Amino acid sequence: MVFFQSKPASAFSPVAVTPDEIRAWDNQATKLNLPIQVHLNGELFGRPNAGEDMTFGFGQLIAHATKTRHLAAGAIIGSGTVSNKQDSLWGSSVEYGGVGYCCLAELRMYEAIEGKQQTPFMTDGDVVRIEMFDETGESIFGTIENTVKAI
Repeated sequence: MVFFQSKPASAFSPVAVTPDEIRAWDNQATKLNLPIQVHLNGELFGRPNAGEDMTFGFGQLIAHATKTRHLAAGAIIGSGTVSNKQDSLWGSSVEYGGVGYCCLAELRMYEAIEGKQQTPFMTDGDVVRIEMFDETGESIFGTIENTVKAI
């Protein structure tokens, strides 16, 4: 596996939480094991577990990032798109009890592979909402909610 650094600027949650405040880390305390919920226009689009299929833990991501840049206290490290391995495209739909997706581009890629590309890109007025809850149902990072605006 190779590290890939290419993400553009991203939307961040309204609340920053230090790692010691979260109790859902894996045994090595490198991957957060909670589902992230994504709603598209009010409909549940996906709820994959953030740590389940994460290739590199945060320790590895930080070590790699410091090879090419200086990271100061308070630096924010992103892990990339949250995704879980799926048995098949259609059996993974939240509608059918699967975990769904967190990324339209990823879903469209799977659809293209299976020859059934049908999911449209987001358009003017579409709303995406992303959030993660702890074991008690409390929001951990607050809610990211963005509305697409045509330019």
